[in-house]
Amino acid sequence: MNRLLGILTVLLALTVPSLAQDAGAGQRSDQVPVSGQASLAADNFSACQHGWAGCDRSKLAQSESAEMAVIDHQRNVSNCREGLKSCDRTKLGDAERTALAVADHENNVSACNDGIRSCDHSQLSPPEAREAAIAAHLRDLNDCKEGSGACDSSTLTPSEAGDVRTAQQLRNVSDCRDGMGLCDSSKLTPSEAKDVEFAEHQRNVTNCRNGWNDCNHSNLTALEAREVEAAEHNRNLSDCKAGRETCEYSKLTGTEAGALANAEHVRNYRACLKGFGYCDRSQLTPSESKAVPDTSPVPR
Repeated sequence: MNRLLGILTVLLALTVPSLAQDAGAGQRSDQVPVSGQASLAADNFSACQHGWAGCDRSKLAQSESAEMAVIDHQRNVSNCREGLKSCDRTKLGDAERTALAVADHENNVSACNDGIRSCDHSQLSPPEAREAAIAAHLRDLNDCKEGSGACDSSTLTPSEAGDVRTAQQLRNVSDCRDGMGLCDSSKLTPSEAKDVEFAEHQRNVTNCRNGWNDCNHSNLTALEAREVEAAEHNRNLSDCKAGRETCEYSKLTGTEAGALANAEHVRNYRACLKGFGYCDRSQLTPSESKAVPDTSPVPR
């Protein structure tokens, strides 16, 4: 009996320290290292600074909360300056509200003057309203001169209407000279019509020389036709030398065709000799064939 009690005592002595060790390990596994806690706190503070969804303000330190109060205030001031709905004017100081009112008024004046953004004319002073009206009139005058759809000719003075007619005539002449679809040839004076006809002829000559589609060979003079023919020939020769698909070999002179054939022969020989590029051994002379190494596969 005494021996049995002794064995049980030994077993208990060995088991208790092991259980205590396992419990301690479990507690340590539930704890976050100090360095990890600092990293999580820094990430949370950064999220709060940037206004991200992951921000938890309840976990901020006192100094971080104070800094966030400053950031929130600055963000609100910025939102108010930009006219955002998130602006809370009740959180602005007296000086900030005054500065915002000044900025809002200046932005409204600017919007009324440029006519691009919406503006509230009722907020303008009499001098500002007169200035905005002048700016609107000048914009309308410019639209009428440029032929814009926004033109309201009923607001023009007789002198301005005359200036607009002159601008329209000059714009029509320019369109006709440039071959634009907006040209109304019926409104050209005899002198303008002659200038437009000359411009059309020169444009056709240029198109023919460059090989462009809008070329009418029948409108060329004899001298121009010869110049265009020479330009077309040189362009074709250049295409043939470069090996382009647009080359028409049938239009080459005998001398040009011979020169191209010689150049191709030299190229082919070098390709066969060096093993780079397309090689046609059937085009080699007997002496060239001897100089070119045999690249046929060796039977195994």
